[in-house]
Amino acid sequence: MTQTRSDTRTFETADTEKIPAHVWRTAGVVVFGAIMGMLDTSLVNIGLHTIGADLGASLATIQWVASGYLLALGVSLTVCGWLARRVGVTRLWLGALIAFTVTSTACAFAPDAGWLIGLRILQGLAAGLMIPAGQTILGQAAGPQRMGRVMGVVGIAVVGAPAIGPTIGGLMLAHWSWEWLFLINIPFGLVGLALGLRYLPRGGGTATQPLDVLGLVLAGGGVSAVVYGLSEIGVTGSVTSLSVSLPVLLGLAGLAGFLVRALRSTLPLLDVRLFGNRAFSAATTAGFFAGGAMFGVMVLLPLYFQELHGTGLVRTGVNLLGFGLGGVIMLPLGGKLTDRFGGGSVAVLGNLAVAATVLPLAFLPVDANGFLVQSLLFAAGLATAVGAMPLVSAAYAAVRREQLPDATALVNIMQRVGGAVGVALVAVILSRATASGWTPVSGYQLAFAGLAALSVAASAASTVLRSRQRQS
Repeated sequence: MTQTRSDTRTFETADTEKIPAHVWRTAGVVVFGAIMGMLDTSLVNIGLHTIGADLGASLATIQWVASGYLLALGVSLTVCGWLARRVGVTRLWLGALIAFTVTSTACAFAPDAGWLIGLRILQGLAAGLMIPAGQTILGQAAGPQRMGRVMGVVGIAVVGAPAIGPTIGGLMLAHWSWEWLFLINIPFGLVGLALGLRYLPRGGGTATQPLDVLGLVLAGGGVSAVVYGLSEIGVTGSVTSLSVSLPVLLGLAGLAGFLVRALRSTLPLLDVRLFGNRAFSAATTAGFFAGGAMFGVMVLLPLYFQELHGTGLVRTGVNLLGFGLGGVIMLPLGGKLTDRFGGGSVAVLGNLAVAATVLPLAFLPVDANGFLVQSLLFAAGLATAVGAMPLVSAAYAAVRREQLPDATALVNIMQRVGGAVGVALVAVILSRATASGWTPVSGYQLAFAGLAALSVAASAASTVLRSRQRQS
């Protein structure tokens, strides 16, 4: 009942609750880590072909530069809450930021593909700690009544960085060597570290709970196996191939084992009992579908321009700027609306708006008017800002302060798995379209329709969250 009254106050006082300057300073510092994590992924993905050619590695080998990073990120997400309680969330964020910066520098000097893959795995481990730790710091500083507006600042990095990544990466590869895709993280890391040491709150880290090694193996291995299996759909084009079904089944078995173990433990590695909080579970479920739509769109749009329209990297990046600009413009307003009306109400309309702006792309011909396409992408960016981020804010506002380390880890896990599902959906549709002899544009049209359906599912799940918040 305590949390319920807190949620009620959130919507009643949002318009008058001023955000202190120290909270904005904290948000500004944490954004450095968020930008590094999100921008790095899009930059490296753009440069995989160039990196493989320079290091003399095959495409199958160099793909592990991206895959290894994602799998490692899944492992460290599961241990983030335990580490935050053990060493303190600020120390964890600072340590992860240092590790991410150091491994980024080392990646630039990797002598061959094997070294680069190994260093990227270490970099992924650091990113999996840095992102939820930063969100925990923000959530604890903001409090539930200001969560939407403050998380909107981090959302700028989540939406904006992947959108501008192809443009920045294309320009860098056109004028510099691929090593600069990693070296660009150094100034971000140094500035973030200096500001973090000065402005982030200290304290915490008093827990003496031992590490549940078996739980880490089950949870971390389970998340990574599921994400890997889903990503293999893009390689095989089939959901029934052994390289897809085996890791997914093993991963689900591992997660089931972890769930049983965590529910029986008084000190679990991750507090899965948070899903007993109906507002939190509704927000994370809706976030799963919204993450699938968002990550799926971010993967499909570059392919749409490069494969269907034959544009180069730089031109593709320019074409995506409207999508990112729409998100950056709308996120601050989306945060205010979330604090005023609740994340459930905003996300219901926001995800419907995502579907309404993505679905028209399923009916456009290959020679569609460029202004019309850009207008739809800009509108989709606006909609995405009020579709995904309000759900994250609602999930964090639904839990107590001391529960935030586990809550941020669980939300990020659900979003990552949902994102893998969205990307897998795109891969299956495009591969099946090719195998069936459809025209290329038909495959992309069906893929856009599939992602619109995910947004509708996210909106439907958000109605449950809205109902819980209205009951509160």
